[in-house]
Amino acid sequence: MAFIFSGYSPDKRMTDRITDIGPQKYDLFYPTVIAKNKGKWLYHEITKPGVMVHVAESGDECYTVGVGGARLMSVTHIREICQIADKHCGGHLRFTTRNNIEFMVADKAKVEPLIKDLESRKFDGGSFKFPVGGTGAGVTNIIHTQGWIHFHTPAPDASGPVKATMDVLFDDIKDHRQPAQLSVSGPGAEHVRRGAKGECSTRRPLCKTTASALGHSI
Repeated sequence: MAFIFSGYSPDKRMTDRITDIGPQKYDLFYPTVIAKNKGKWLYHEITKPGVMVHVAESGDECYTVGVGGARLMSVTHIREICQIADKHCGGHLRFTTRNNIEFMVADKAKVEPLIKDLESRKFDGGSFKFPVGGTGAGVTNIIHTQGWIHFHTPAPDASGPVKATMDVLFDDIKDHRQPAQLSVSGPGAEHVRRGAKGECSTRRPLCKTTASALGHSI
């Protein structure tokens, strides 16, 4: 574990004690092809929705397969993501700021088996666990503040309305028919709107019993 270091003695816990260790340096976790070619990439291109290739000066290639994720994930779901990375990518993956997941491989021959595996995994209701796409002139993953989780009054940015929005836009995650990349957000406050739909609650949702007691009709 991070706090166990060379020379640590459980009988002398305060001897040479190190505090504020923090996480290990991020570049320790680079895939080999990225560690080898960092700062030496010639160009990158999107080969199809959800798939991108970076080409280095050395001729090495790094293929990235991007899939949509969720703002909140269960431990079981995260374990499945890690299992996919272990199976196809040498244990490497990356989370983006829009809650997407990126799986990286250095061998082009591994791309299609990875995609096939990702798209074969579905929830019991039939929806994709890991929809491949979100690159180029399409719709990338929605981001939102988390109504009813880290605050409790507004509903527009809760997981339900956010999923309903992306259900309507889902085909454009896996296609390149937009004039440019479209980023969608589902904020619940005025100050976090930017180029997307925004909603602001003026009063908390009321159940019928509470509304009746207050003299309101809903």
